[in-house]
Parts: sequence; structure tokens; C-alpha cells
Amino acid sequence: MNAEIIAVGSELLLGQINNTNARYISSGLAEIGIDVHFQTVVGDNPARLDEAIRIGEKRADLLIFTGGLGPTKDDLTKETVARHVGTGLVHDGEALRSIAAWFERMGRPMTDNNRKQALVLDGSVVLENRHGMAPGMLATAGGIHYLLMPGPPKEMEPMFTEQAKPLLAKLAGHGGPIVSRVLRFYGIGEAELEHRLADLLDNQTNPTLAPLASDGEVTIRLTAKADTQEEATILLDRSETDVREIVGEFMYGYDDETLVSKAASLLIGNGLTISAAESLTAGLFMAELAEQPGISAALAGGAVTYTAEAKTAQLGIPAEFLGEHGIVSEATAAAMASSVLAKFSTDIGVGLTGAAGPDPHAGQPGGTVWIAIARRGGTLETKQLLLSGMRNTNRIRAVKSALHLLIRMIGGKTVPEN
Repeated sequence: MNAEIIAVGSELLLGQINNTNARYISSGLAEIGIDVHFQTVVGDNPARLDEAIRIGEKRADLLIFTGGLGPTKDDLTKETVARHVGTGLVHDGEALRSIAAWFERMGRPMTDNNRKQALVLDGSVVLENRHGMAPGMLATAGGIHYLLMPGPPKEMEPMFTEQAKPLLAKLAGHGGPIVSRVLRFYGIGEAELEHRLADLLDNQTNPTLAPLASDGEVTIRLTAKADTQEEATILLDRSETDVREIVGEFMYGYDDETLVSKAASLLIGNGLTISAAESLTAGLFMAELAEQPGISAALAGGAVTYTAEAKTAQLGIPAEFLGEHGIVSEATAAAMASSVLAKFSTDIGVGLTGAAGPDPHAGQPGGTVWIAIARRGGTLETKQLLLSGMRNTNRIRAVKSALHLLIRMIGGKTVPEN
């Protein structure tokens, strides 16, 4: 089964919002073996939408629409689809009751145009909107399947995952489960990863392997088809073992894990406390950690010491030391990490210093970064980065590299050079 996603909304064409729905749906369809060959964005215009439908029907047997199901006059998706396939619209009783109940709870009168949201294609399978008002629907006409869902992601995503996806899996003829697992890597580029895994990628059958680069990281999605969940898991385990034998040193997590969530989990799980002294990142490292639930058990505090004077006043690093070694240096990063560890009496201290760019700083070219992590008892690890991105990109990459170094240190693994 081939699908085309048609996102409806002039706000998408005007750049007022991002089309995150297409990415979400495409990812979900890949997990059930449905290919997406085209994605279309069309404004709130029935003639242009009808044209998009006619084009889509020539190249896909599943058309998925997002948006245009609301109460206003420019919400015309289901009306246009109904007219195109030659069917009528009927009120879904359950949806109408749910909408009326919401207005009653809010103490507000329900206007006639809100009744429009309960209209569905006659004879369609109705998808309950558990996070909004307008229901979704799945209809079939002339051998083409039409799936209509609301545009707001908070409504569309759970509707697609919980209701539409299982229906589409049956339509695609998959009786057994299709299970995916994402492996997450840092410290290796997408091209290098693909080069090392070339034999596996060239000979993949089931499971399939799909590399993807994102924000300085690389992921590999493993997808297995089997008769049972247990059989799919066995296939995924074998495939993961093959991947880890080649590039396992760069792997840090699974699925929705991130560098910061993994680092926070390791800190909390091992009962470790941490503090940080930041220069070029100006508190970004601590801010990232602070977003993680439960991090108060691990994050004690720290200091933003952007200038040489601040490093001396707040961390007690002698001015003579900074003059001898330079502000952007391995020695200074190590001194920052050791000093903040002592001042906050934590198990781990992190030091970040560098020239964010684009201009040189303290005699070092833009993009030069030194990271140091000190542990109670004297263990110290350092890492240099030579970055070439924009200023804030370099700062973010410095934080990610520090988190990666932290993960490797707690996990007892060596850190590969970039």
C-alpha cells in the first residue's frame, strides 16, 4: 500500500506553523509497512484541494488528510472529499453528544457551526477525538482509502496512533505485529556510520535498517515483521547485536532517549551528584539537566564564569594560572571542573570553556572548546572540540559533547574521538 499525505491549511503555506503532522504520520506508516511517496500541502481552497485529491489518487491508494475539520467556513476538507467521492455527510451521534457536553461543562452556548464538527462521511469508520471535538474518519471509495484527521497535533497524534494505525495495518494486510526499535548514536557522523554498516544495509531484509541524522546525532530504526511480538523481538535483538558489533562504541541509548535524559537517568540511578562551571555555554549545560524530572536529586548547582575575573572570583582559579595556560585550554577546563566539584561538594564536576565563535577568543580560533569532567577521588577526563558551526550551534554541540562524555564516564566506557 502506498500513501500520500495531504496537509490542508493556508497557515502551512504562509509559514505560520510547521507541518509536524506529516513527519509523525510518515514515521508511523513506516512501522506498518506503508510507503509514503508524496506529501502535499494545499491551502483552504476547495478547488485546489479537489485537484490535489485527483492527483493523489493517480499515485497512491491511501490518501491521508490533516486539517480542515473545524467549525469555521474555511474548514472544508470533509465537504470537499464527500463531494469528490459522491457521498453525503451525516452527524455522528457520539461526537455531537461529546461536543454538546463540552459546551455545557464550560457554561457556554453551542453555536450551530460547532455542530458542523460532528459531520462525518456517510458510511465511514469514525475515529473518536479524545483530545478535541472534530472526529476523524476512514472511508473507502473506488478502491481508494481516505483517512481524515484534525490538524492540531495534540488531537491528531493520539488519534493516529491509537485508532487509525491499527486499522491501516489491517488494510495493508499485516496480520502480525510490525515492531520498531531506535538505536541512538553520538560521536560518529551519518556518512561514517553508513560506511561501517554498508554490508548490513546492502543485505537487509527483515528487520530493515534505516539511518537518520538529527542535530549532531545519528539514529538507526530497526523494523521487524513477524507473526508474534516475541518473534519480532528476537529478530530485533539479533539485528541490534550485528549493529553493536560494528559501531556499538558510539551507541548511548534507545527510542525516545536523549543525551540529557540518559545522563540524568544515570546520575539519579547511581546516586551521584553533579555541579558545573560554565564559560561559553553560560549555564546551558545546567539548564538542559534541569528540564529532566527528578534531577534535583543530582544537580547541586554551579557557576557561570564567563570572564577571567569571574573564574578567579567565583572558582578561586589564580589569575596567574589563567595567564599562563590561557582561558581556553585543557588546563583551565580541568581547573574549573575540579574547583566547582570542591565548592559544591559533589561527586562530579564539569568544566566548559571555549571560543563559541565566529571570532577568535583568548588566542584560540572560534569553535575551539575544552570540556573536563572531574570525579571525587581524583579521576579526570578532558576532551577538545574543534567546531565549525554558528555560534549557538557550537554552544549546543559543546553541551551535547559534555553530556556524552558524562554518560561514558559513568558507564565506564572510553570516549571515541570525533
